[in-house]
Amino acid sequence: MTDRLIIFDTTLRDGEQSPGASMNRDEKVRIAKVLERMRVDVIEAGFPIASAGDFEAVKAVAEAVTESTVCALARATEKDIDRAAEAIRPASSGRIHTFIATSPIHMQEKLRMQPDEVVERAVWAVKRARQYTDDVEFSPEDAGRSEPDFLCRVLEAVIDAGAKTVNIPDTVGYNVPQQFGDLIASLIERVPNSDKAVFSVHCHNDLGLAVANSLSAVANGARQVECTINGLGERAGNASLEEIVMAVRTRQDIFACDTGIDTTQIVPASRLVSNITGFPVQPNKAIVGANAFAHESGIHQDGVIKKRETYEIMRAEDVGWSANRMVLGKHSGRHAFRARLAELGIEFESEEGLNSAFARFKDLADKKHEIFDEDLQALVTEEGLEQANESLKLVALKVCSQTGEIPLADVTVSVDGQERHSSAEGGGPVDAAFRAIEAVVQSGSQLQLYSVSNITSGTDSQGEVTVRLEKGGRIVNGHGADTDIVVASAKAYIHALSKLVAPAQKAHPQRGQAI
Repeated sequence: MTDRLIIFDTTLRDGEQSPGASMNRDEKVRIAKVLERMRVDVIEAGFPIASAGDFEAVKAVAEAVTESTVCALARATEKDIDRAAEAIRPASSGRIHTFIATSPIHMQEKLRMQPDEVVERAVWAVKRARQYTDDVEFSPEDAGRSEPDFLCRVLEAVIDAGAKTVNIPDTVGYNVPQQFGDLIASLIERVPNSDKAVFSVHCHNDLGLAVANSLSAVANGARQVECTINGLGERAGNASLEEIVMAVRTRQDIFACDTGIDTTQIVPASRLVSNITGFPVQPNKAIVGANAFAHESGIHQDGVIKKRETYEIMRAEDVGWSANRMVLGKHSGRHAFRARLAELGIEFESEEGLNSAFARFKDLADKKHEIFDEDLQALVTEEGLEQANESLKLVALKVCSQTGEIPLADVTVSVDGQERHSSAEGGGPVDAAFRAIEAVVQSGSQLQLYSVSNITSGTDSQGEVTVRLEKGGRIVNGHGADTDIVVASAKAYIHALSKLVAPAQKAHPQRGQAI
């Protein structure tokens, strides 16, 4: 018999801890619905105590998702746990995930607690959470650097207190596969009541080993993996969901388990998360990168033509690369537009929202002959960005760039409903546009990243731009898309500025504790 490997997706929580990757409530719900369609077992929707906005987002996901378990993170404190319980109350299936650090450096330097106190607090937290739900998960933060004997003691105590899942996090990405796999096997063997809980792992990618460590843990008995779409996460990221799922699915000769994931939804989910967060997927990223199934070498091409398996260990179709791609154009009607969006998991709360998106679609269709799924994803994201960013809007942009002349940009920006105009020169048309916008807003921010990619192929493709700004230690990402790359750049810059000038309402989870 093949065991079930539980997939615990934390894109909406740990993934959101990537600097600049903050998501609003509606964006979290959109991603959660795609994860549900993918048949993800558990969706960690957020950290409710972090802010009122995060609480509302977790609650909204709990209301929207019916097939997956919705989980909320909580430190081992009364306020955290009670707030998490309130957020997941509407869920058909809800889980509270509570944690406390167990490594010597964390207990001594951060918690300032003795080991006995940590065990007592861990047991108390699980019992507190059990008052609200039978599905409680416990994590000993920084387990990868904790003393094995103490880990065994903590895990036995929390399982006895009612934890149904015990998660072993490699919080700082310190472990290597052999070591981490041996740790999981040892814990399962040494903890007397280990048969009463599912053993889980949560690996970070600081040494590029998150997926390898997770798979080693699975081979040694772990039956839940915590991961994210595109490997999104703080610092170097988390274990990549798509890589975990496809490695286990492809190597059934090695792993005595499998997931229930609908792998055809992997690529659409990857694109949606990239679109919403503004974190582009590198072309050579496994499974979901643009080059993942591309062959340029003549030898490779010849082999694939003769028999695909010569150079491909997976079918592109199995992960969603050749999903039904209805090509829409300017002659397509509202019903076809609505139907295709529904297939992509995009729904509108009101008819006005659909009408607005359809008008955008028609405008795009006048500029671009064929509209692909990627264009629709970008279009809907742009619609959401405009609705969310009421304070700053790009009204007009004119750029003059010619050989031998300094580029000049004239820009009109709406600031709190009032139009303001500015002109500026720059080293190129994008630089001139950014300087003109900055002259209006005067944010004093520093540009940390400017990234451009094409959404689809062809010279009429929309350009997708990501801008990262920093000011006073605060980092934000902006996103913009347009068939005119300079306009897309201006949209992305304004989107980032709108986040930067708005008051920060959400406390970053890492300021407290986070696994």
